Amino acid sequence: MNSPIAAFALEDEALIPQLFTPQALTRLRALVRLDERPIAPADPGALRAATDAEILITGWGAPALDAGMLDALPRLRAVFHAAGTVKRIVSPELWERGIRVSSSADANAVPVAEYTLAMILLSAKSALASADAYRRVQDMSLARPRGDVGAFGITVGIVGASRIGRRVLDLLRPFDIATVLYDPSLSAVDAAALGTTLVSLPDLLRVSDIVSLHAPSLPATYRMLGAAELATMRDGATLINTARGSLVDTDALVAELTTGRLRAVLDVTDPEPLPAGHPLFSAPGVTLTPHIAGSLGNELRRMGSQTVDEIERFVTTGSLGFEVRHRDLATIA
Repeated sequence: MNSPIAAFALEDEALIPQLFTPQALTRLRALVRLDERPIAPADPGALRAATDAEILITGWGAPALDAGMLDALPRLRAVFHAAGTVKRIVSPELWERGIRVSSSADANAVPVAEYTLAMILLSAKSALASADAYRRVQDMSLARPRGDVGAFGITVGIVGASRIGRRVLDLLRPFDIATVLYDPSLSAVDAAALGTTLVSLPDLLRVSDIVSLHAPSLPATYRMLGAAELATMRDGATLINTARGSLVDTDALVAELTTGRLRAVLDVTDPEPLPAGHPLFSAPGVTLTPHIAGSLGNELRRMGSQTVDEIERFVTTGSLGFEVRHRDLATIA
């Protein structure tokens, strides 16, 4: 039996070696007949050349798999997304045609959870605030944190038991840190199985020293933390957002930061990117990073490796370990 034909659909051919090591590409070529010319939105010739593709390997900048694209790929059976969310590229026609979809969101969750853990520990120690103060006042004694700093016995609230939220809960287990969880899709028994306690969002905000957001961007989660919710957070608490900027009312957060009552670590914002001169750049008590929590640099290779593993599973057994189904779109990022 001939190996299936596979093609890349990416924004830029340069992404291929960033995602796939030479060893991963060797494994891939042993599993499929690989069309090495990526299908890009601006290259219709590559699409015509890939008309026999049964497997499509997508990533950042991949074209939307709408009816026109799918008509040009009549033999397509499965899409393997070497990135996180598939929402931008999937279409109703794809599901109607029975084409299966797999995502590397699980692999992409790893660095986001690692970033979150690092920021939780640094925030608990007031390391970020102390670094800012030390640079500003250039006096060690004045910059050292005061009061009840440290991670011993603090409470961290996790909003959303997503892949990332669950990984953060796992990473926090070795520390002397209590956790609480808000996720309306889970029961108390489900939360206990994750090693945490299920609470309402208001209760989570009231008891947490650090609140970390891991909920998807959905109509129901738009600005789930507005002025009233932020006001519920305890004095001196830190908000960490690695999910989506739209979960937080930016103006309300800026107001809280300006008073000095809250701190924040924001890897995502609303709007994104922030325009020059936005109040968040000058707000006290905020650490801004330019959307770096997800896979970058050598972390991209984890997604490539998982993609090859998934293609091997599909080619040899017909199964998928990280399948995305149409019904999942309502609840995933």
